[in-house]
Amino acid sequence: MYEDYTRQSLPKREYRELLGSAICVFNANNAFIIENILMNDIDNDYSWYKLINCESGRLNAPVLETITRASNNDIASLFDEIVKKRNRIVHSFQITDESNEQILCTKDKQHNQYIISEEFLIDFIKQNEELSILLHEFRGY
Repeated sequence: MYEDYTRQSLPKREYRELLGSAICVFNANNAFIIENILMNDIDNDYSWYKLINCESGRLNAPVLETITRASNNDIASLFDEIVKKRNRIVHSFQITDESNEQILCTKDKQHNQYIISEEFLIDFIKQNEELSILLHEFRGY
């Protein structure tokens, strides 16, 4: 598919909408994680300025030191899983699939390649919703 703003071939519009939604819900949760870290940072070890500049994977230690210490490992585990999936999306590459459509593909650490399907993106969005619910419950309002 082509758009007026680029001559490059793009995946279909619905796929790009899911891709954009996936990135948006992740970004919202990343900020929500930071908010919860700061609200539970009893030693004042962290600042918003420091945390907002961290790569998401580097938030694992602050999550464990604040959120997990005040609750359990559910948020930390789910956030870690989501960050890994987000990395696969962001570090993907575009291919032409067997239907002659543009789509994103990625590989795991063992070099196994797989398609980032619409189902993958929907699952990612749902996992982010689950994380958002956990973060709201943890925050308490």
